[in-house]
Amino acid sequence: MSTINVYTEPTPNPATMKFLVNKLLHNGSLDYPDRESAQESPFARELFKFNFVSGVFFASNFVTVTKTHDADWQDIIEILKDFVKGAVESEITVRPIDHDDDVEFEGSEIEVQIQQILHDYVQPAVEQDGGAITFHSYDDGVVTVMLKGSCSGCPSAMITLKAGIEGLLKRMIPEVEEVVAEEM
Repeated sequence: MSTINVYTEPTPNPATMKFLVNKLLHNGSLDYPDRESAQESPFARELFKFNFVSGVFFASNFVTVTKTHDADWQDIIEILKDFVKGAVESEITVRPIDHDDDVEFEGSEIEVQIQQILHDYVQPAVEQDGGAITFHSYDDGVVTVMLKGSCSGCPSAMITLKAGIEGLLKRMIPEVEEVVAEEM
């Protein structure tokens, strides 16, 4: 068995920290914004046992943890690093394997185009900051997306949404007039 290394990266959201490991944790992304949503994930359930954890997000080789407002990263970061290392070494599962992770887009031609652009161009960049973006709907020129992980509640997320994502979609799909985020 190879040695598991865990290192941290801050995200644009001061309430979240990205814990990267040298092993694939999950192909795709999974968001557990609260304890109740984490029931399917043994790894997330264990993280939520810490009273200072308020959100958990997995993607490829990292887990992003959102802390409670009263917790200080200086006090909890080593505890979480040790936990993540131990969880990965003991192979605690992120999610049972019975789920189909193949990407298939549904909807109208424009909706499928939007989902493909979000998947190919936006998601990889957002994952670098410890978050995720998913398509919610398209109606009369307005694209609604869901922000997850470190993007949820991040002060700079709206700038990224308007300046980056909205601009990209408008350039690539002339029918798109606006991009908005639906609150979780």
